[in-house]
Amino acid sequence: MANDIRICDKCKHMKVKTMLPKLQKLAPGADVKVGCKSYCGPCARAAFVFVNGRYITAPTEDEAVEKAGKFIK
Repeated sequence: MANDIRICDKCKHMKVKTMLPKLQKLAPGADVKVGCKSYCGPCARAAFVFVNGRYITAPTEDEAVEKAGKFIK
């Protein structure tokens, strides 16, 4: 089963250009979808990634990727 990974391109706490390669390394072959996730409140306060039905937030992009690793199948 493929991983469902989504990130927001409007998030102020991470950059798609750097986040995308980190997630692709974490879950090779996963289709990472980029676009607004209508999660603007938490997104304005922390970096986040949506992985397999769970929103993972962290103060920094790297911490969000680290936490996301626990939910990769």
